[in-house]
Amino acid sequence: MSLVIFGQPDDGIIQSAYVVKNIREAIDHWVRELKVGPWFVVEHFKGEDARYRGQPSDADSAIAMSFAGHMMIELIQQYNDAPSVYRETIEKRGYGFHHWGVATSNFDRDVEQCRARGYELAFFARVPSGGRVAYMDTTAHLPGMVEFIELGAAFDPIFSRFYRATIGWDGKDPVRSFL
Repeated sequence: MSLVIFGQPDDGIIQSAYVVKNIREAIDHWVRELKVGPWFVVEHFKGEDARYRGQPSDADSAIAMSFAGHMMIELIQQYNDAPSVYRETIEKRGYGFHHWGVATSNFDRDVEQCRARGYELAFFARVPSGGRVAYMDTTAHLPGMVEFIELGAAFDPIFSRFYRATIGWDGKDPVRSFL
């Protein structure tokens, strides 16, 4: 085992993610109550080649990322009512915890191994870091989904920039652009 650039295991949990009703309000609460920031925001994320439960996805979401220590935190607000992994969680149990992000340098193998254990591929997309993500529906056994996050491409440059910004953060400019 080795570590990703921000200190988490490269084959383990690197992220904890939450669906929120209002991303700006959620960021304000995380900054004020937990001193987490700054947040790097993508205002409209759909992903490339996005598929929700095997069908093309038209979900439009804002995502915000920051770090609490070495753990990446992600906040997600879906703007539209399109079917999605986020919408189904909100409808089943409301806002709050959604998934763990697990780093993988062997994306295809890990997705297939998870499928072989009986978990459905709920969402797939290509992402701004140049890699792929796959949400596996593990909710029959865990309190959220597992998202495989492919390492490589621009992963290290993007997320090391976010991580470095959180170290000794002075509370200024709590919302910043993802790219």
